[in-house]
Amino acid sequence: MLIDELLAAVRQNQQQANVELYIPKDWTQGRTAFGGLSAAMTYEAMASKLTDKRELRSFTTNFVGPLNTEQPFNIEVTVLRQGKNATQIEGKAMQNGNVCVLCLAVFALARTSKIRVDNQPKHSMALPKKPKYIPQIPKITPKFLHHVDLAMIDGSMPFTGSKDSHIHGWMRFTKAPEKITNAHIIALADAWAPAPLQMLRWPAPASSMSWNLEFIHPQSSISPTEWIAFQDKTIQAEDGYAHTEGHLWDPQGNLLALSRQVVGIFD
Repeated sequence: MLIDELLAAVRQNQQQANVELYIPKDWTQGRTAFGGLSAAMTYEAMASKLTDKRELRSFTTNFVGPLNTEQPFNIEVTVLRQGKNATQIEGKAMQNGNVCVLCLAVFALARTSKIRVDNQPKHSMALPKKPKYIPQIPKITPKFLHHVDLAMIDGSMPFTGSKDSHIHGWMRFTKAPEKITNAHIIALADAWAPAPLQMLRWPAPASSMSWNLEFIHPQSSISPTEWIAFQDKTIQAEDGYAHTEGHLWDPQGNLLALSRQVVGIFD
C-alpha cells in the first residue's frame, strides 16, 4: 500500500468507528512499523478534527512501544483546547489496549505582529540526479525504504565506524503521492537512520524515543516529485542516548521545519 492509501484509511477510520487500521509488512522498520508512517497516520487523524484553517506549528511524538504490522490498531484523538488562535490536539495509536504512539500537535492561525526575525539557516547542497543511500539488502535494509528515495550528500552509512555524526541529503517518495501535505513531510522527516549510528562498527538496535517537529513555513508548496533537503547533526550522545537536531528545506531553499530527537542506542 502507498502512503496515500494509508492516510485515506485513517480519514475513513475517523468517520466510521468500526473501520480498523492496518499497516502492511512493507512499511516495517525492525520489529515495528516505520515510525515516520505511524506518526503521519496519527497526525492525519488529529488534523481531521480541525474546524478551520489553522496551520500546524508544532508536532511532538513519543514512540511508547512497538506498533505491529499486519495487526489491527486504532487512533484515538482528543481536542485538548481550542482557543481563539490556537488548538492543541492529542492523538494516540492504540493496539491491543496499549499506547504505541503518543502525539501532541499545536495548530494556530497566522496573526499580525510587529516582531519579525529572519535568521534562517541555509544549505548549499546540489539537487541529486538519482537516489543514493542504503542498497536493498534482504533482512538488513528496513522494508519501508522501498517507498522512499534518499540521496546522501554528506555523512556515512549506518554501522560503518565513521568519525562523523551528521547526515546531509535529500528525500522524496519513490512513487509520487497525489500532493505533499504535512503528513507526508512528517513521514519523510523520519526516513533517515539516526545520525550517530554511523559511528558504530557493528549493527545495533536503536529507537527514537521522542521527536519534535516545529513547522516554519506551513504554506510552502512542494510538487510531489520534488526533493526535500535534510540536514541532521548529533548535538550530544552518552549513556546510550543521543540528541539530534535537524532542518528541512523545500526545493526553493525555504526552511520547512526544525527537528529534534532523543534516540536510544542499544549497543
